[in-house]
Amino acid sequence: MPDAQTIFSTVDALDARGVVALMAEDATMVFGNAEPLHGRDAILAAHEVFLATIKGLRHRLLNEWTVGADSIAETEVTYTRIDGKEVTVPAVSIWRVGEDGLIVSYRIFYDIAPLFAP
Repeated sequence: MPDAQTIFSTVDALDARGVVALMAEDATMVFGNAEPLHGRDAILAAHEVFLATIKGLRHRLLNEWTVGADSIAETEVTYTRIDGKEVTVPAVSIWRVGEDGLIVSYRIFYDIAPLFAP
């Protein structure tokens, strides 16, 4: 079962394929209020598009709770924009793993608007 440290270090390395490798083939992922992404191909495509809009990011894990197959992580995420400016936003991620230890559902709750503000 991937823990928060594993997930966030993979994301922070800008490793979209590594993130998708943590997911079940039929996983669902939802970013904020966007439409759900279904399956590894859609999740990979969305990650690659998003990562092209930033220089980097890093997560600061504040709290993590795991109960059975469900985990919740409270973080502060600092994004480095293309112009070099850093923007930090609070976020909560919730994921569920299947019996094989792969993520079957992943939801991220955050307001990404400050990242793209002038």
